[in-house]
Amino acid sequence: MSELFDFGQKVLAKQNFSRFLGAELTKFEPGEAELTLLIKDELKQQHGFVHGGVISYLADNSLGFVGGSVLTDVVTSEYKINYVRPAIGQKLVARASVLAVGKRQAVCQSKVFAIDGDEEKLVAVAQGTLNKVD
Repeated sequence: MSELFDFGQKVLAKQNFSRFLGAELTKFEPGEAELTLLIKDELKQQHGFVHGGVISYLADNSLGFVGGSVLTDVVTSEYKINYVRPAIGQKLVARASVLAVGKRQAVCQSKVFAIDGDEEKLVAVAQGTLNKVD
């Protein structure tokens, strides 16, 4: 485990909402972050799909982690999400990467996948801008 990954684990542990949902940080390196979340019935909407708000949380938080991996402490100033298919399966995985970074902001992308057995399907794509906190 790296020092950055250990730091990321501590940050996630301080996020009450993340703990409530059961999110896990599974990768945290400069320019890359991955969060996972087991799908529970409590996270589904009336059609049996994972609620869009849960997917949005995972995308936004993974953007925050990846932005923080290159700028230290950040906040999301904006992001957009596209849902491409219903999230069905046992687990969600958000994989985020940095597209561009400057002195005070980073533009990042997150792709959220639903894992169903051995199958992985893209369910959402998000792009956001993270600003450095002084």
